[in-house]
Amino acid sequence: MSVKTIEDKAFSMIEGGICAAKGIRAGGVNCGLNPDPKKFDLAMFVSDTDCEAAAVYTQNKVKGAPILVTQKHLAKNGGKVRAVIANSKNANTCNADGEEKAERMCELAAKALGLKPEEVAVASTGVIGETLPLEPIESHMDALTADLTYDGGGRAEYAIMTTDTVAKEVAVEFTLDGKVCHLGGMAKGSGMIHPNMATTLNFITTDAAISAELLQQMLSELVKITYNCLSVDGDTSTNDMILVMANGLAGNARITSDEGHPHKVEENPSTGYGMVYKALWLVLVNLTRMLAADGEGAGKLVTCQVKGAKDQDSAIAVARSIISSSLVKCAIFGADANSGRIMCALGYADADVDVAKVDIDLSSEAGRMPAYRNGFAQAFDEDYAKGILSCEEIEILLDLHDGDGEATAWGCDMTYDYVKINGDYRS
Repeated sequence: MSVKTIEDKAFSMIEGGICAAKGIRAGGVNCGLNPDPKKFDLAMFVSDTDCEAAAVYTQNKVKGAPILVTQKHLAKNGGKVRAVIANSKNANTCNADGEEKAERMCELAAKALGLKPEEVAVASTGVIGETLPLEPIESHMDALTADLTYDGGGRAEYAIMTTDTVAKEVAVEFTLDGKVCHLGGMAKGSGMIHPNMATTLNFITTDAAISAELLQQMLSELVKITYNCLSVDGDTSTNDMILVMANGLAGNARITSDEGHPHKVEENPSTGYGMVYKALWLVLVNLTRMLAADGEGAGKLVTCQVKGAKDQDSAIAVARSIISSSLVKCAIFGADANSGRIMCALGYADADVDVAKVDIDLSSEAGRMPAYRNGFAQAFDEDYAKGILSCEEIEILLDLHDGDGEATAWGCDMTYDYVKINGDYRS
């Protein structure tokens, strides 16, 4: 499915993903974790210089060993990181030797790159509860290191994909202090995706110079309105991670103040902080849309926009509730304008809503129709409604008429293929 890109006139959308930033080499190989020799399963990327870093992890109480090790390394190395090693096919989660093997992956990468182990972050994705064999990783470390190039982001992306059907890479270019800067990222994820992070691995790099503290501040804020408003199937994974790395090679004056912090991402940025904030949002929101559109078995991208809520948290709660509803997702799959399911999901959202004020519209490139006004269903033409819901991108638009809170959430339809994929996942 082709997903429309959200753009901004102050930024240029460019190619390159994580390698759009200066000084980033990346690569990927098949080491044998995946029996298909054509499918890469081991990725690495490294910065030419130290990077200030920020990260957000799954809120699942069960956390993969790579997350625990990455957290330790960032703390030990003062919030800095130089390289990432990641594998697919095996999550290295719920294993007695999990942390030992995650540490060993970092040691192998560090030795090959001439770094210290704590300068390396590690990530894994795949089946939970299966022992991770290290021999394939160790025996292919030289080949992986030799594969690193300044345009190798696509190979690294391919190596972390599992049930993904398309690669997910986004990058932007912008100017700070007369210096051309870049911020780009790659993501993987198709199933086991739900708010509070999901089965997604996400790596963002920038050559802009900014402190780790400010990078963490903006990442935590922006995840709330992007990745944590994403749902495919209601399952929050054990291994998901977003890691942002800034190496400063663009040469701008290092950003150490959040002066000009935008109140909304729609605002035109007026400071260095605002520019990096907007650039990060553009990359995260577009990756979020790509992840939603590539949900396992999905045929449609569904966007739920809520305005007029009491506050932003209420708007998020309503949008998430609707986008996560299995019945809404099934109705979208069948192009069935059963919008009572939307009202139902609104009604059990953890938000204070006056249902007597609610307006709901259904929209796509085929048109827009009112489904509810002041909490009551509206008459509609079935054929017209079916045409709207038969498009690849569907919008559910709500106005709660109760305040200034706004939010958007993203998801997909629920198809027969989702059950087929997850009924046979380990093969």
